Amino acid sequence: MPKLTVQRPSGVEEVLDVPAGDSVMEAATAAGVSEIEAICGGDMICSTCHVYVVDGPVDALPPVSDEEDEALGFVKAPREPGSRLSCQLPMSDAVDGLVVRVAPTQ
Repeated sequence: MPKLTVQRPSGVEEVLDVPAGDSVMEAATAAGVSEIEAICGGDMICSTCHVYVVDGPVDALPPVSDEEDEALGFVKAPREPGSRLSCQLPMSDAVDGLVVRVAPTQ
């Protein structure tokens, strides 16, 4: 099972075992990471699952789609080079060890 490290805005880090195929958003919300609001449930319309990809096998992630890029234009926290919607980040063995930091505001 791939491991995902989630850094909360408070600085607390959690390492999660994530079933392959689940998104970073699904894993984080299931683990009680309340800072990821995920209001739309992963439909890529609310931008309330904004994270910063900070380490790990970043190149194994799917590229930002045009739809995700557009949705990232509506994030409340500053957009950075590693900004992604966590609903668009599927976990797999290829991304084992991924590290994301939750945006300070959703």
